[in-house]
Amino acid sequence: MWAYVIRRIVYFIPVYLGIIFLVMAMLRINDPVYAYLGKNASEMEIQQTRERFGLDRPFIVQYADFVWDVARFDFSQRSWEQKRPVGQMIASAIPPTLFITVPSLILTATISIAIGLICSFNRGRWLDQSLMVLAVLGMSISYLVYIILGQYFGAYVLGQDMGLTPFEIEGYEPVVGLRQAAEGSSSHWWNLGDWVFTPMNWVKYCMLPVIIGVIVAMGYDTRFYRAVMVEESGRDYIVTARAKGATAKKIMFVHMLKNAMIPIITRVMITLPFLITGSILVEQFFGIPGMGRTLITAITSKDFPVVQATVAFFAGIVILTVILTDVLYALVDPRVRLS
Repeated sequence: MWAYVIRRIVYFIPVYLGIIFLVMAMLRINDPVYAYLGKNASEMEIQQTRERFGLDRPFIVQYADFVWDVARFDFSQRSWEQKRPVGQMIASAIPPTLFITVPSLILTATISIAIGLICSFNRGRWLDQSLMVLAVLGMSISYLVYIILGQYFGAYVLGQDMGLTPFEIEGYEPVVGLRQAAEGSSSHWWNLGDWVFTPMNWVKYCMLPVIIGVIVAMGYDTRFYRAVMVEESGRDYIVTARAKGATAKKIMFVHMLKNAMIPIITRVMITLPFLITGSILVEQFFGIPGMGRTLITAITSKDFPVVQATVAFFAGIVILTVILTDVLYALVDPRVRLS
């Protein structure tokens, strides 16, 4: 197992280096200093800025330096726009994204798999058809429409007009943070007792985006899992289990669900990288300072150090997800052999 993982990591190293090379090359097709300073900058300002950012060096030297920084997990290069270390910006953007994407993934997968099982056992009946109509309707409406309707009815009408919900239209406050240290003491990130969880902040700023994300994703996932379960329901082992008098509950959760784990893992692992990258639309419209909004802001403001570091981080997450997917295949299905 470990030998396979190491081989896969070695295999993906050239792929990862190629991604970084292409990103850095594309960012420098046009001089980034011109894009950063604007068209009214003087030649002296352009030259000074190029030297200050290290862009006067040969491209291959810049590439080698960045790869060396990534290999050491050193993201201390400062943002052009915010003057903060890029690593600090990424670290502060990951928690808001995770507090939205992780609950969305868990709820979507759980509900969609359950609906898929129900539809497969009621195939062609009114319950199956009704659920599939709702799934198609959910898929047919734009994500942006759900966000606007959610903000208006879920936060503005029910919240501000009627005072029935605690949701906020936009903004964010930390859900988990270090406890305020008393005078003469200090709080440390490695001490679990120094951390404070504020559930009301999650309800106010994250719960509505999570609900919207679940509604949007359920349409796609429900149809996928239904197709998987319908295919499994016609297998010989299901026919044999029914012939032996196994209950529907046992067939669904002991036989069918266990043998459908390969496509389920595939679907979940495809979504896994987006737990970190986040949803650009949700973070933009709700004003949540997550990874998606950080990347879009960096692209808009021509903040190239943030763009190339974020893309390198995303690429690493995707590659690790691919490797983890192959390993999980072998763990859940003994018929799969790593080679």
